[in-house]
Amino acid sequence: MGFFSGGDKSAIKRAAISLALVPFLPAPLKLALTLTASFGAMKRGVKSIGKRGVTGETMEAAAIAISIARGNFVSANATNLLIAVSQSVEEGIVRRSDDLLLSLNRPSSGYVWVKRGGAETRVGVDEVKIGDIVVAYAGDTIEVDGVVLSGAAAVNEAAMTGESLSVRKERGSKATSGTIVEEGRVEIYAEAVGGERATARIARVVADSLSSRSQSQYRTNRLADRLIPFSLGLTAVTFLLTRDLTKVEALLQTDYSCALRLTVPVTFKTAMYRAGKMGLLVKSAQSLETLARTNLFIFDKTGTITSGELDVVETISLNRAWSKERILTLAASIEEHYFHPIAQAIVEAARRDGNTRHFQHTSVEFIVAHGVFAFVDGKKVVIGSRHYLEEDEKIDFSSLKDVKTGFSTANLTPLYIGFDGSLLGVVWLKDEPRKESKEALSALRKLGVNKLVMLTGDSKDKALALANELGFDECRYELQPDEKAAIVKRLRESSAAAFVGDGINDAPALLSADVGIAMQKGADIARISSDITLLKDDIFLLADAKSIAQQTLSRVNSGSKAMIAVNTAILFCAATGILTPIATAFLHNGSTIVTLALSAAKGFKRPSVHAPLLAKE
Repeated sequence: MGFFSGGDKSAIKRAAISLALVPFLPAPLKLALTLTASFGAMKRGVKSIGKRGVTGETMEAAAIAISIARGNFVSANATNLLIAVSQSVEEGIVRRSDDLLLSLNRPSSGYVWVKRGGAETRVGVDEVKIGDIVVAYAGDTIEVDGVVLSGAAAVNEAAMTGESLSVRKERGSKATSGTIVEEGRVEIYAEAVGGERATARIARVVADSLSSRSQSQYRTNRLADRLIPFSLGLTAVTFLLTRDLTKVEALLQTDYSCALRLTVPVTFKTAMYRAGKMGLLVKSAQSLETLARTNLFIFDKTGTITSGELDVVETISLNRAWSKERILTLAASIEEHYFHPIAQAIVEAARRDGNTRHFQHTSVEFIVAHGVFAFVDGKKVVIGSRHYLEEDEKIDFSSLKDVKTGFSTANLTPLYIGFDGSLLGVVWLKDEPRKESKEALSALRKLGVNKLVMLTGDSKDKALALANELGFDECRYELQPDEKAAIVKRLRESSAAAFVGDGINDAPALLSADVGIAMQKGADIARISSDITLLKDDIFLLADAKSIAQQTLSRVNSGSKAMIAVNTAILFCAATGILTPIATAFLHNGSTIVTLALSAAKGFKRPSVHAPLLAKE
């Protein structure tokens, strides 16, 4: 993409022609041509006084005006040309950083196949409704977020996750808009359509991020404003001491505001684009800056530290009339209506054991963070946590005391089944920690995170065993969903805190943290509530996010200091007569362009812990 366009080209052309012709023209024509070529710069300088007071544009216009008044038309036109070129390149770099971010958006194909009335109908994407069955064939772009009901396909998710290898999708798999079916055919139950699709949310995030500002940007803007009086004061003192208008012209060529005002947003936008390509959706520049300063990470356990992919270890019957196989089948008959990890694990275990019987039941009701219930033969079946059955349903748990499992339950998750007011059985499930969790936490520590906390609803023994294994500094256990947010609020009183979660019940905690980070497989409300969303199911991305944030803030700080140092040196060289007005304009604008170009082009180093992972890719 070129840096010059439209009006930029014409301004540069006028300035160049004027500079080339003035040496050969009589004085009246020199004046007329120079005034015509520099009118745009002079106009911007005057207008900026009314909007923001004296600015860099005002000082540049004054320098051109002094050159014209002194009859130094070559200097006036050279300055005007340098300003036009510099402005065009600066705007081009800023526009390029915007375009990079916008390139993360996923265009829609416009139409989909939907099953209605037993037939497949081609309709516009905007006509799809929640609950529709969308059919996607090889070559189709999936246009909804939902769950695969039937069929199987190899899906390319590179556009959303950056992962080049296709992923197999079958019943129960999550389907994401913006991904492409490479082979096969799937029928998808639409859970999010229109503006609520992942692609539409990303588009909104990107659009919002273009106008977002960090605290660094506010600080540098204020600093730029405060430095203008310094530049003007130095110019006034120099004139009073030397009465040399050439030095005044040179001094007016230099200001701090251009580089300071432009470098910071370009640096942040470039970082957000690079993060997007890595698989991180950063919703604002402020989120990135806050993360750079965050030294406390709080993790929900299930689906973050652990994979969230549960497996049934054992089923126990507490009623002699019910075999454990029959209890599992009862649970599967009800849980098959949901695609929660626990529900999928129950259904898969029943299928694996060859349990084909199905219990006829009424419609299933889902109680958030507790469980489900339905009626079988007029009797209520409740499935869920102990708190739900014992406290809400008033089911007696005394029969559980004498049960001997024959295996350790320390690292297992129990799912309780009640039938007709009595405790019928328990299904024990195992959720393994992610293989890379320990290394990811270690990477965060190497990046300066000094406190790691795990929150979970698990029992004390189970929670502490996992926390000690992975190296957490603190663990809070046996928590109810509303308690997580309260703990996050307390912990962040002493330190900026990042919270990492994935479930519906994590939304309050994500909003309570200084930076909320949602996992790729998280619930929609968790992803919406977060400041940063992982687009890949890779916990190492947390270290990437922290590293990018730190590198970005470091570049902003070092870049600002460098620009202040360079422009200060140019100012004093101009004040002492070492630099001419043209040389001053060239050095000032050139250093600004170089700084912006480096901010837009420079890549980011991944933490060293990624080396073994990259070797496998």
